[in-house]
Amino acid sequence: MIKNVHGNTVDFLGEAIVAGRLGRGGPLPSEPVLCRDLCVSRTVVREAIKSLVAKGLVQTGPKVGTRVMPSEQWNWFDPDVIAWQTKTGLTSGFVSDLQELRRAVEPAAIMLAAKRATDADIAGLESAYAGMKKAIDEDGDYVRQDLLFHQSLLRASHNRMMIQMSKALSALFRTSFEISTVKKNGPRLSLPLHRAVLDAVIARDSARAEQACLRLIDSAHDDIEQVLRSPAGVAAPARHRARTAASKAVSSLPSIVVASKLIPSSPPTNQKETFL
Repeated sequence: MIKNVHGNTVDFLGEAIVAGRLGRGGPLPSEPVLCRDLCVSRTVVREAIKSLVAKGLVQTGPKVGTRVMPSEQWNWFDPDVIAWQTKTGLTSGFVSDLQELRRAVEPAAIMLAAKRATDADIAGLESAYAGMKKAIDEDGDYVRQDLLFHQSLLRASHNRMMIQMSKALSALFRTSFEISTVKKNGPRLSLPLHRAVLDAVIARDSARAEQACLRLIDSAHDDIEQVLRSPAGVAAPARHRARTAASKAVSSLPSIVVASKLIPSSPPTNQKETFL
C-alpha cells in the first residue's frame, strides 16, 4: 500500500522516535525545521504530530513545544507502534512483555472458550487449524492462519472485552508468530500443540485447555528466544520477516537522522505540498 505524504511523515517520525534517533526524551525539532528538512508543509507536520500524540509518542504544550514521551506511555496496542519497534529491532524486554501479556490473557480466554464455544466457534477453529496444516503442506501463509486460530479462540470466549482485546493484540501476535515460525520445522512442531488446545476446547475441559495453552505459549517463546540468539545467518532472516510482516504499509521518507538532526535527500515522489 502506498501512503500519502501525511502517512509517510508519520511513519518516518514515529520510527525515528521509537529507534531513539529523534527526541530521546526531549523536544522534537521545531516545526519550521521539520518542514524544511522533511520537505513538507506546516499542515503536514501539524497533522503528523497530532497522530503521534494520539499514539502516545509525543506530547505538546505551550512554551515546551513537542516532547517525546517515555516508552511506557506509548500505545503498544497500536499497529504502527508495533511496526516501528519491529523495524528498529526487537529487544528482550519487548519479547518478555509480550510473553507475559499472552500468559495473562490467552489462557483465561481459552478457559472461557472451553465452556462457551458454540458449534459455529468450533467450526471456525477447525477451519483455521486446517488452514495451518494446509499452509505447512503447501508452503502457504502459515502465520495468517495461526493468527486466525488465536483470534477465533479469543472470540469463542464470548467475553466482549476479550474480543475487543483480540483486535488490539493482532499486531503483537503477528510479530510473535513471524519470528517463532522461522525456526526450522517450527510450524510443523507447533501444530500438535495447537491441536491439543482445540481438542480440550471441544471436550469442554477448561483446565486442560488452560494447560495446553500455556504449553503452546511457552513453546513459542522458547522458539523466539532461540531464533533471536541464533547466529546472524539464522536470526537476520527472522528479523527481516518480522519487519516485513509488521510494516508492509510503511514507506520510509528519503531522509536520514544524524545526531537528532533531520537531513533531507530529495522530496518524496508523491509530494504535492508546497513549502510554507
